[in-house]
Amino acid sequence: MAGLNIVLHQPEIPQNTGNIGRTCVATGTRLHLIEPLGFLLNEKALKRAGMDYWQELDVTTYIDYEDFLNKNPGAKIYYATTKARQLYSEAAYEPDCYLMFGKESGGIPEEILKKHPDTCIRIPMLGDTRSLNLSNAAAIVLYEALRQNGFAGMKLQGELHRLSWED
Repeated sequence: MAGLNIVLHQPEIPQNTGNIGRTCVATGTRLHLIEPLGFLLNEKALKRAGMDYWQELDVTTYIDYEDFLNKNPGAKIYYATTKARQLYSEAAYEPDCYLMFGKESGGIPEEILKKHPDTCIRIPMLGDTRSLNLSNAAAIVLYEALRQNGFAGMKLQGELHRLSWED
C-alpha cells in the first residue's frame, strides 16, 4: 500500500519515537527506524508515549542507512535539516515520499545531506534556536505533506459527527 513515510535516522529518545509512532498511526503513515537506536523497542517509555497505538503501527527497522536504501529502491526522500535553503512548505511532496529526520543530538549526518541538497528541507525558526523537538518537527512536515495530498483517507471537518455538547 502506497502512502507517506517517516524515517528516523538513529533516534535516541524513546518518548519522541513513541510520539511519532502515535502520529503515524493517526495518519496512516509508515514509520522506518534506522539503527542504531538509542533505546530498545520494548522500552516502557516508548510504549507509554505511543500508548495503546503501538501495536497498530506499521514500523520497519534497518541495520543502517544503506540497508534502508537497498530495501526502498527509488524512494523519494526529503531530508529535514536546519542547514537547508528550501523551506518545508516549498517542497512538493509525492503521496508515497519519505520524510527523514535525524537523531536528536546531531541530526542527519552531513555526508548524507551533501549528496541530496535539492531535497533538504527546513522549518523556519528564530535566530539562535538550535532545533525543534523531533516529534514536533516530524508532525509539522508530515501534516504539510498530508495537506498537499488532500489528507487522503482522513476524516475532514465536514465528515465529523456532531459533538455531544451540541445536542
